[in-house]
Amino acid sequence: MAVSRKLFKIFSISYYGKTQQCHLSSQTDPLNEALVSDVVSILTGQRSRSRWNYIKSLYPNGFSPAEVSQVVLRIKNNPRLAFRFFLWSEEKSLCTHDLRSYSTVIHILARSRLKSAAQALIQKAIRASESTDPVDPADPPELFRFLAKSYRLCDSAPFVFDLLINACLQGRKIDRAVKVARMLRSRGISPMVPTCNSLIRSVFQLRGPERGFEAFRELFGDQDRKVSPNVQTFNTLLLSFYRCKLTDKLEVTWSEMEKFGCQPNVFSYCVLLAASCDEGKVVDAENLWEEMKTKGLEPDVMAYNTLIKGLCENDKVGRAEELYREMVLREIQPTSVTYDHLIKGHCKMGDADSALLLYKDMCGKDFRPEAATVDDLIEELCRKGRICEGVQILREVTQREGFYPSRRSYVFLIVGLCGVGKMEEALKLQADMAGKGFGPDVEIYRAFIGAYKAKGDTDHAGKLEAEMAEMGFSTLQ
Repeated sequence: MAVSRKLFKIFSISYYGKTQQCHLSSQTDPLNEALVSDVVSILTGQRSRSRWNYIKSLYPNGFSPAEVSQVVLRIKNNPRLAFRFFLWSEEKSLCTHDLRSYSTVIHILARSRLKSAAQALIQKAIRASESTDPVDPADPPELFRFLAKSYRLCDSAPFVFDLLINACLQGRKIDRAVKVARMLRSRGISPMVPTCNSLIRSVFQLRGPERGFEAFRELFGDQDRKVSPNVQTFNTLLLSFYRCKLTDKLEVTWSEMEKFGCQPNVFSYCVLLAASCDEGKVVDAENLWEEMKTKGLEPDVMAYNTLIKGLCENDKVGRAEELYREMVLREIQPTSVTYDHLIKGHCKMGDADSALLLYKDMCGKDFRPEAATVDDLIEELCRKGRICEGVQILREVTQREGFYPSRRSYVFLIVGLCGVGKMEEALKLQADMAGKGFGPDVEIYRAFIGAYKAKGDTDHAGKLEAEMAEMGFSTLQ
Protein backbone atom coordinates (compact mmCIF):
# COMPACT_ATOMS: atom_id res chain seq x y z
CA MET A 1 0.00 0.00 0.00
CA ALA A 2 1.55 3.30 -1.13
CA VAL A 3 -0.32 5.28 1.46
CA SER A 4 0.82 2.94 4.24
CA ARG A 5 4.48 3.35 3.26
CA LYS A 6 4.03 7.10 3.13
CA LEU A 7 2.47 7.23 6.55
CA PHE A 8 5.20 5.00 7.96
CA LYS A 9 7.85 7.31 6.62
CA ILE A 10 6.07 10.39 7.90
CA PHE A 11 5.40 9.19 11.40
CA SER A 12 8.77 7.55 11.91
CA ILE A 13 10.49 10.94 11.59
CA SER A 14 9.36 12.74 14.72
CA TYR A 15 6.62 13.17 17.24
CA TYR A 16 6.62 15.82 19.96
CA GLY A 17 10.16 16.54 18.83
CA LYS A 18 11.49 13.00 19.55
CA THR A 19 12.73 10.40 17.11
CA GLN A 20 10.47 7.36 17.08
CA GLN A 21 10.92 3.86 15.68
CA CYS A 22 7.90 2.17 14.21
CA HIS A 23 8.43 -1.50 15.03
CA LEU A 24 6.42 -3.06 17.84
CA SER A 25 9.20 -5.56 18.32
CA SER A 26 11.44 -2.74 19.56
CA GLN A 27 9.41 -2.45 22.76
CA THR A 28 11.05 -3.54 25.98
CA ASP A 29 8.19 -5.76 27.19
CA PRO A 30 9.04 -9.47 27.13
CA LEU A 31 7.70 -11.42 24.18
CA ASN A 32 7.28 -15.18 24.47
CA GLU A 33 7.34 -16.32 20.85
CA ALA A 34 6.27 -19.87 21.73
CA LEU A 35 3.29 -18.53 23.66
CA VAL A 36 2.22 -16.34 20.74
CA SER A 37 2.50 -19.21 18.27
CA ASP A 38 0.56 -21.57 20.53
CA VAL A 39 -2.29 -19.11 21.10
CA VAL A 40 -2.53 -18.30 17.40
CA SER A 41 -2.60 -22.01 16.57
CA ILE A 42 -5.34 -22.71 19.09
CA LEU A 43 -7.45 -19.74 18.01
CA THR A 44 -7.23 -20.59 14.32
CA GLY A 45 -7.21 -24.37 14.61
CA GLN A 46 -9.91 -25.04 17.18
CA ARG A 47 -13.44 -23.92 16.50
CA SER A 48 -15.21 -25.07 19.63
CA ARG A 49 -15.86 -22.90 22.61
CA SER A 50 -13.39 -24.95 24.61
CA ARG A 51 -10.46 -23.12 23.00
CA TRP A 52 -10.87 -20.22 25.41
CA ASN A 53 -10.68 -22.43 28.50
CA TYR A 54 -7.82 -24.34 26.91
CA ILE A 55 -5.79 -21.17 26.38
CA LYS A 56 -6.48 -20.07 29.93
CA SER A 57 -5.39 -23.45 31.32
CA LEU A 58 -2.13 -23.31 29.35
CA TYR A 59 -1.32 -19.73 30.35
CA PRO A 60 -3.02 -18.98 33.68
CA ASN A 61 -0.64 -16.09 34.33
CA GLY A 62 -1.90 -14.31 31.26
CA PHE A 63 -0.12 -12.27 28.63
CA SER A 64 1.77 -9.04 28.26
CA PRO A 65 0.30 -6.29 26.05
CA ALA A 66 3.09 -6.99 23.55
CA GLU A 67 2.08 -10.65 23.35
CA VAL A 68 -1.57 -9.78 22.86
CA SER A 69 -0.55 -7.35 20.12
CA GLN A 70 1.39 -10.06 18.33
CA VAL A 71 -1.44 -12.57 18.61
CA VAL A 72 -4.07 -10.27 17.17
CA LEU A 73 -1.63 -9.06 14.52
CA ARG A 74 -1.12 -12.60 13.25
CA ILE A 75 -4.85 -13.20 12.97
CA LYS A 76 -5.61 -9.77 11.54
CA ASN A 77 -7.41 -11.30 8.56
CA ASN A 78 -10.01 -12.53 11.04
CA PRO A 79 -10.71 -9.17 12.74
CA ARG A 80 -13.72 -10.34 14.72
CA LEU A 81 -11.74 -13.18 16.26
CA ALA A 82 -8.85 -10.82 17.01
CA PHE A 83 -11.22 -8.38 18.72
CA ARG A 84 -12.87 -11.17 20.67
CA PHE A 85 -9.48 -12.40 21.94
CA PHE A 86 -8.55 -8.88 22.99
CA LEU A 87 -11.78 -8.44 24.95
CA TRP A 88 -11.63 -11.95 26.42
CA SER A 89 -8.08 -11.46 27.73
CA GLU A 90 -9.23 -8.30 29.49
CA GLU A 91 -12.47 -9.79 30.80
CA LYS A 92 -10.63 -12.78 32.30
CA SER A 93 -7.95 -10.52 33.82
CA LEU A 94 -5.28 -12.19 31.68
CA CYS A 95 -3.89 -8.91 30.37
CA THR A 96 -3.76 -5.32 31.50
CA HIS A 97 -3.87 -3.67 28.11
CA ASP A 98 -1.85 -0.60 27.31
CA LEU A 99 -1.96 1.76 24.33
CA ARG A 100 0.19 -0.63 22.32
CA SER A 101 -2.32 -3.47 22.42
CA TYR A 102 -5.20 -1.04 22.02
CA SER A 103 -3.65 0.54 18.93
CA THR A 104 -2.99 -2.83 17.27
CA VAL A 105 -6.59 -3.97 17.64
CA ILE A 106 -7.88 -0.55 16.59
CA HIS A 107 -5.86 -0.75 13.38
CA ILE A 108 -7.17 -4.23 12.63
CA LEU A 109 -10.75 -3.14 13.17
CA ALA A 110 -10.29 0.04 11.14
CA ARG A 111 -8.69 -1.69 8.15
CA SER A 112 -11.68 -4.05 8.10
CA ARG A 113 -14.08 -1.09 8.26
CA LEU A 114 -15.55 -2.27 11.55
CA LYS A 115 -16.16 1.37 12.35
CA SER A 116 -18.38 1.14 15.44
CA ALA A 117 -16.12 -1.32 17.24
CA ALA A 118 -12.98 0.67 16.38
CA GLN A 119 -14.60 3.95 17.46
CA ALA A 120 -15.71 2.51 20.79
CA LEU A 121 -12.26 1.08 21.44
CA ILE A 122 -10.59 4.40 20.63
CA GLN A 123 -12.80 6.18 23.14
CA LYS A 124 -12.05 3.52 25.74
CA ALA A 125 -8.30 3.78 25.10
CA ILE A 126 -8.39 7.57 25.43
CA ARG A 127 -10.22 7.31 28.77
CA ALA A 128 -7.83 4.62 30.02
CA SER A 129 -4.77 6.72 29.21
CA GLU A 130 -5.96 10.08 30.49
CA SER A 131 -3.48 10.04 33.38
CA THR A 132 -0.53 9.67 31.00
CA ASP A 133 -1.79 11.90 28.22
CA PRO A 134 0.08 15.14 27.39
CA VAL A 135 -0.33 17.87 29.97
CA ASP A 136 -1.33 20.40 27.33
CA PRO A 137 -5.02 19.72 26.51
CA ALA A 138 -4.40 21.00 22.99
CA ASP A 139 -1.92 18.21 22.26
CA PRO A 140 -3.16 15.06 20.53
CA PRO A 141 -4.02 12.16 22.82
CA GLU A 142 -1.15 9.79 23.55
CA LEU A 143 -3.00 7.13 21.54
CA PHE A 144 -2.15 9.11 18.39
CA ARG A 145 1.56 8.35 18.83
CA PHE A 146 0.94 4.63 19.23
CA LEU A 147 -1.40 4.52 16.26
CA ALA A 148 1.23 6.28 14.16
CA LYS A 149 4.00 3.94 15.33
CA SER A 150 2.05 0.76 14.63
CA TYR A 151 0.44 1.97 11.42
CA ARG A 152 2.66 0.22 8.85
CA LEU A 153 3.11 -2.99 10.79
CA CYS A 154 -0.68 -3.40 10.99
CA ASP A 155 -1.09 -2.59 7.30
CA SER A 156 -3.67 -0.04 8.34
CA ALA A 157 -5.54 2.68 6.48
CA PRO A 158 -5.69 6.48 7.01
CA PHE A 159 -9.34 5.98 7.99
CA VAL A 160 -8.11 5.12 11.50
CA PHE A 161 -7.10 8.74 12.11
CA ASP A 162 -10.55 9.92 11.04
CA LEU A 163 -11.95 7.69 13.77
CA LEU A 164 -9.53 9.23 16.27
CA ILE A 165 -10.59 12.76 15.30
CA ASN A 166 -14.26 11.81 15.62
CA ALA A 167 -13.61 10.24 19.02
CA CYS A 168 -12.03 13.50 20.21
CA LEU A 169 -15.01 15.45 18.89
CA GLN A 170 -17.48 13.16 20.64
CA GLY A 171 -15.55 13.71 23.87
CA ARG A 172 -15.69 17.47 23.24
CA LYS A 173 -11.88 17.54 23.05
CA ILE A 174 -12.05 20.01 20.21
CA ASP A 175 -8.49 21.34 20.48
CA ARG A 176 -7.04 17.85 20.36
CA ALA A 177 -9.11 17.00 17.30
CA VAL A 178 -7.86 20.15 15.57
CA LYS A 179 -4.25 19.32 16.49
CA VAL A 180 -4.52 15.79 15.08
CA ALA A 181 -5.99 17.13 11.83
CA ARG A 182 -3.30 19.81 11.69
CA MET A 183 -0.49 17.31 12.17
CA LEU A 184 -1.91 15.08 9.47
CA ARG A 185 -2.34 18.00 7.07
CA SER A 186 1.20 19.26 7.72
CA ARG A 187 2.43 15.92 6.46
CA GLY A 188 0.28 15.91 3.35
CA ILE A 189 -2.44 13.64 4.72
CA SER A 190 -6.03 14.85 4.62
CA PRO A 191 -8.84 13.56 6.79
CA MET A 192 -11.87 12.48 4.79
CA VAL A 193 -14.37 15.19 3.88
CA PRO A 194 -17.11 13.97 6.30
CA THR A 195 -14.53 14.12 9.11
CA CYS A 196 -13.53 17.63 8.07
CA ASN A 197 -17.18 18.63 8.04
CA SER A 198 -17.72 17.26 11.54
CA LEU A 199 -14.63 19.08 12.76
CA ILE A 200 -15.72 22.39 11.23
CA ARG A 201 -19.21 22.00 12.69
CA SER A 202 -17.82 21.31 16.16
CA VAL A 203 -15.45 24.28 16.02
CA PHE A 204 -18.36 26.53 15.03
CA GLN A 205 -20.44 25.25 17.93
CA LEU A 206 -17.75 25.36 20.61
CA ARG A 207 -15.37 28.07 19.43
CA GLY A 208 -17.55 30.40 17.41
CA PRO A 209 -17.91 31.38 13.74
CA GLU A 210 -14.54 33.04 13.33
CA ARG A 211 -12.63 29.97 14.49
CA GLY A 212 -14.97 27.76 12.49
CA PHE A 213 -14.18 29.58 9.27
CA GLU A 214 -10.47 29.45 10.11
CA ALA A 215 -10.80 25.67 10.44
CA PHE A 216 -12.42 25.56 7.00
CA ARG A 217 -9.59 27.62 5.50
CA GLU A 218 -6.96 25.44 7.14
CA LEU A 219 -8.51 22.16 6.01
CA PHE A 220 -9.36 23.19 2.45
CA GLY A 221 -7.49 26.40 1.69
CA ASP A 222 -4.14 25.28 0.28
CA GLN A 223 -3.44 24.69 -3.38
CA ASP A 224 -2.08 21.15 -2.88
CA ARG A 225 -5.18 19.91 -1.11
CA LYS A 226 -5.87 16.18 -1.34
CA VAL A 227 -9.59 16.62 -0.77
CA SER A 228 -12.07 19.33 -1.71
CA PRO A 229 -15.07 20.54 0.26
CA ASN A 230 -18.44 19.20 -0.80
CA VAL A 231 -21.89 20.75 -0.62
CA GLN A 232 -22.33 19.48 2.96
CA THR A 233 -19.20 21.43 3.93
CA PHE A 234 -20.65 24.65 2.59
CA ASN A 235 -24.08 23.93 4.03
CA THR A 236 -22.41 23.59 7.43
CA LEU A 237 -20.87 27.03 6.97
CA LEU A 238 -24.08 28.59 5.68
CA LEU A 239 -26.21 27.22 8.50
CA SER A 240 -23.66 28.13 11.18
CA PHE A 241 -23.34 31.73 9.92
CA TYR A 242 -27.12 32.01 9.63
CA ARG A 243 -27.63 30.84 13.21
CA CYS A 244 -25.05 33.40 14.35
CA LYS A 245 -26.92 36.08 12.35
CA LEU A 246 -23.79 36.80 10.30
CA THR A 247 -25.63 37.22 7.03
CA ASP A 248 -22.73 39.04 5.39
CA LYS A 249 -20.73 35.82 5.71
CA LEU A 250 -23.36 33.98 3.68
CA GLU A 251 -22.25 35.83 0.55
CA VAL A 252 -18.62 35.02 1.30
CA THR A 253 -19.50 31.34 1.70
CA TRP A 254 -21.52 31.35 -1.52
CA SER A 255 -18.50 32.83 -3.34
CA GLU A 256 -16.28 30.11 -1.87
CA MET A 257 -18.71 27.51 -3.14
CA GLU A 258 -18.48 28.93 -6.65
CA LYS A 259 -14.68 29.10 -6.42
CA PHE A 260 -14.50 25.39 -5.64
CA GLY A 261 -16.99 24.57 -8.38
CA CYS A 262 -19.40 23.09 -5.87
CA GLN A 263 -23.06 23.17 -6.87
CA PRO A 264 -25.53 24.26 -4.15
CA ASN A 265 -28.45 21.99 -3.33
CA VAL A 266 -31.95 22.72 -2.06
CA PHE A 267 -30.72 23.01 1.54
CA SER A 268 -28.18 25.65 0.50
CA TYR A 269 -30.98 27.73 -0.98
CA CYS A 270 -33.16 27.18 2.09
CA VAL A 271 -30.59 28.94 4.27
CA LEU A 272 -30.47 31.92 1.91
CA LEU A 273 -34.28 31.98 1.71
CA ALA A 274 -34.55 32.08 5.50
CA ALA A 275 -31.92 34.82 5.78
CA SER A 276 -33.62 36.99 3.12
CA CYS A 277 -37.02 36.64 4.78
CA ASP A 278 -35.56 37.42 8.21
CA GLU A 279 -34.34 40.72 6.81
CA GLY A 280 -37.69 41.41 5.18
CA LYS A 281 -36.26 40.96 1.69
CA VAL A 282 -39.21 39.00 0.34
CA VAL A 283 -38.48 39.95 -3.29
CA ASP A 284 -34.96 38.57 -2.94
CA ALA A 285 -36.39 35.39 -1.47
CA GLU A 286 -38.77 34.98 -4.38
CA ASN A 287 -35.89 35.53 -6.82
CA LEU A 288 -33.86 32.85 -5.05
CA TRP A 289 -36.87 30.53 -5.28
CA GLU A 290 -37.03 30.99 -9.05
CA GLU A 291 -33.25 30.69 -9.42
CA MET A 292 -33.33 27.40 -7.56
CA LYS A 293 -35.97 25.99 -9.89
CA THR A 294 -34.15 27.36 -12.96
CA LYS A 295 -31.12 25.33 -11.93
CA GLY A 296 -33.23 22.19 -11.94
CA LEU A 297 -33.51 21.91 -8.16
CA GLU A 298 -37.02 20.83 -7.23
CA PRO A 299 -38.20 22.39 -3.95
CA ASP A 300 -38.88 19.83 -1.22
CA VAL A 301 -41.09 20.15 1.86
CA MET A 302 -38.31 21.89 3.78
CA ALA A 303 -37.94 24.52 1.05
CA TYR A 304 -41.69 25.13 0.93
CA ASN A 305 -41.90 25.41 4.71
CA THR A 306 -38.97 27.83 4.79
CA LEU A 307 -40.49 30.23 2.26
CA ILE A 308 -44.03 29.86 3.67
CA LYS A 309 -42.71 30.80 7.11
CA GLY A 310 -40.85 33.82 5.74
CA LEU A 311 -43.86 35.02 3.76
CA CYS A 312 -46.20 34.68 6.74
CA GLU A 313 -43.81 36.59 8.98
CA ASN A 314 -43.68 39.36 6.37
CA ASP A 315 -47.47 39.63 6.02
CA LYS A 316 -47.57 37.85 2.65
CA VAL A 317 -50.04 35.19 3.76
CA GLY A 318 -51.84 35.15 0.40
CA ARG A 319 -48.64 34.17 -1.39
CA ALA A 320 -47.95 31.60 1.34
CA GLU A 321 -51.36 30.07 0.67
CA GLU A 322 -50.47 29.84 -3.04
CA LEU A 323 -47.35 27.88 -2.18
CA TYR A 324 -49.39 25.65 0.12
CA ARG A 325 -51.77 24.82 -2.73
CA GLU A 326 -48.81 24.27 -5.04
CA MET A 327 -47.42 21.74 -2.57
CA VAL A 328 -50.67 19.82 -2.59
CA LEU A 329 -50.84 19.83 -6.41
CA ARG A 330 -47.27 18.53 -6.59
CA GLU A 331 -48.22 15.81 -4.08
CA ILE A 332 -45.75 17.10 -1.51
CA GLN A 333 -47.46 16.39 1.78
CA PRO A 334 -47.63 19.38 4.15
CA THR A 335 -46.26 18.76 7.62
CA SER A 336 -47.34 20.05 11.00
CA VAL A 337 -44.73 22.80 10.52
CA THR A 338 -46.51 23.94 7.34
CA TYR A 339 -49.78 24.32 9.23
CA ASP A 340 -48.09 26.02 12.18
CA HIS A 341 -46.67 28.73 9.90
CA LEU A 342 -49.94 29.31 8.04
CA ILE A 343 -52.08 29.44 11.18
CA LYS A 344 -49.72 31.93 12.80
CA GLY A 345 -49.70 33.99 9.61
CA HIS A 346 -53.49 34.19 9.45
CA CYS A 347 -53.67 35.06 13.13
CA LYS A 348 -51.13 37.83 12.61
CA MET A 349 -53.37 39.23 9.85
CA GLY A 350 -56.45 38.99 12.09
CA ASP A 351 -58.11 36.25 10.04
CA ALA A 352 -59.41 33.95 12.77
CA ASP A 353 -61.72 32.02 10.43
CA SER A 354 -58.96 30.93 8.03
CA ALA A 355 -56.69 30.09 10.94
CA LEU A 356 -59.42 27.98 12.55
CA LEU A 357 -60.11 26.09 9.32
CA LEU A 358 -56.43 25.26 8.94
CA TYR A 359 -56.25 24.22 12.59
CA LYS A 360 -59.16 21.80 12.16
CA ASP A 361 -57.60 20.40 8.99
CA MET A 362 -54.33 19.99 10.87
CA CYS A 363 -55.96 18.10 13.74
CA GLY A 364 -57.91 15.98 11.24
CA LYS A 365 -54.57 14.76 9.89
CA ASP A 366 -53.48 13.93 13.44
CA PHE A 367 -50.73 16.54 13.44
CA ARG A 368 -49.69 17.99 16.78
CA PRO A 369 -49.63 21.81 16.85
CA GLU A 370 -46.94 23.76 18.64
CA ALA A 371 -47.99 25.42 21.88
CA ALA A 372 -47.16 28.79 20.29
CA THR A 373 -49.58 28.05 17.45
CA VAL A 374 -52.38 27.29 19.91
CA ASP A 375 -51.49 30.48 21.78
CA ASP A 376 -51.78 32.60 18.65
CA LEU A 377 -55.07 31.02 17.65
CA ILE A 378 -56.62 31.40 21.11
CA GLU A 379 -55.38 34.99 21.34
CA GLU A 380 -56.99 35.87 18.01
CA LEU A 381 -60.26 34.16 18.96
CA CYS A 382 -60.31 36.09 22.23
CA ARG A 383 -59.73 39.35 20.36
CA LYS A 384 -62.77 38.52 18.25
CA GLY A 385 -64.82 37.77 21.37
CA ARG A 386 -64.98 34.05 20.54
CA ILE A 387 -63.76 33.00 23.95
CA CYS A 388 -65.80 29.82 24.24
CA GLU A 389 -64.26 28.51 21.02
CA GLY A 390 -60.85 29.21 22.48
CA VAL A 391 -61.74 27.34 25.68
CA GLN A 392 -62.92 24.37 23.63
CA ILE A 393 -59.66 24.29 21.65
CA LEU A 394 -57.61 24.35 24.85
CA ARG A 395 -59.74 21.58 26.41
CA GLU A 396 -59.33 19.35 23.36
CA VAL A 397 -55.65 19.94 22.74
CA THR A 398 -54.66 19.31 26.37
CA GLN A 399 -56.19 15.87 26.12
CA ARG A 400 -53.74 14.94 23.38
CA GLU A 401 -50.75 12.94 24.53
CA GLY A 402 -47.51 14.88 24.54
CA PHE A 403 -49.04 18.35 24.29
CA TYR A 404 -48.13 20.84 27.00
CA PRO A 405 -50.04 24.14 26.92
CA SER A 406 -48.33 27.37 27.80
CA ARG A 407 -49.26 29.90 30.45
CA ARG A 408 -50.11 32.35 27.68
CA SER A 409 -53.22 30.46 26.49
CA TYR A 410 -54.61 30.23 30.01
CA VAL A 411 -54.07 33.94 30.62
CA PHE A 412 -55.87 34.95 27.41
CA LEU A 413 -58.86 32.76 28.19
CA ILE A 414 -59.19 33.56 31.89
CA VAL A 415 -58.91 37.29 31.24
CA GLY A 416 -61.45 36.94 28.45
CA LEU A 417 -63.91 34.96 30.58
CA CYS A 418 -63.60 37.45 33.42
CA GLY A 419 -64.20 40.25 30.96
CA VAL A 420 -67.60 38.80 30.00
CA GLY A 421 -68.51 37.91 33.57
CA LYS A 422 -68.19 34.12 33.25
CA MET A 423 -66.53 33.75 36.63
CA GLU A 424 -67.36 30.10 37.23
CA GLU A 425 -65.73 28.99 33.98
CA ALA A 426 -62.77 31.26 34.65
CA LEU A 427 -62.28 29.69 38.09
CA LYS A 428 -62.39 26.17 36.62
CA LEU A 429 -59.79 27.15 34.05
CA GLN A 430 -57.63 28.75 36.73
CA ALA A 431 -57.75 25.52 38.76
CA ASP A 432 -56.77 23.56 35.66
CA MET A 433 -53.91 26.01 35.10
CA ALA A 434 -52.66 25.51 38.66
CA GLY A 435 -52.88 21.75 38.18
CA LYS A 436 -50.51 22.09 35.22
CA GLY A 437 -47.94 23.64 37.53
CA PHE A 438 -48.35 27.29 36.58
CA GLY A 439 -48.01 29.69 39.50
CA PRO A 440 -49.96 32.88 40.27
CA ASP A 441 -50.16 35.51 37.57
CA VAL A 442 -50.61 39.26 38.11
CA GLU A 443 -52.76 39.68 35.01
CA ILE A 444 -55.12 36.91 36.13
CA TYR A 445 -55.42 38.39 39.63
CA ARG A 446 -56.31 41.76 38.17
CA ALA A 447 -58.84 40.18 35.80
CA PHE A 448 -60.63 38.44 38.68
CA ILE A 449 -60.52 41.56 40.86
CA GLY A 450 -61.93 43.70 38.06
CA ALA A 451 -64.69 41.15 37.37
CA TYR A 452 -65.72 40.92 41.02
CA LYS A 453 -65.79 44.70 41.36
CA ALA A 454 -67.92 44.95 38.22
CA LYS A 455 -70.40 42.61 39.90
CA GLY A 456 -70.28 44.62 43.10
CA ASP A 457 -68.59 41.80 45.03
CA THR A 458 -66.09 43.94 46.91
CA ASP A 459 -65.51 41.21 49.50
CA HIS A 460 -63.94 38.76 47.01
CA ALA A 461 -62.13 41.61 45.29
CA GLY A 462 -60.62 42.79 48.59
CA LYS A 463 -59.43 39.30 49.51
CA LEU A 464 -57.71 38.91 46.18
CA GLU A 465 -56.05 42.31 46.53
CA ALA A 466 -54.77 41.26 49.95
CA GLU A 467 -53.38 38.03 48.45
CA MET A 468 -51.62 40.01 45.77
CA ALA A 469 -50.04 42.31 48.36
CA GLU A 470 -48.82 39.31 50.41
CA MET A 471 -47.20 37.83 47.32
CA GLY A 472 -45.50 41.12 46.48
CA PHE A 473 -47.63 41.87 43.43
CA SER A 474 -48.68 45.42 42.73
CA THR A 475 -52.47 45.96 42.85
CA LEU A 476 -52.20 49.05 40.64
CA GLN A 477 -53.46 48.63 37.08
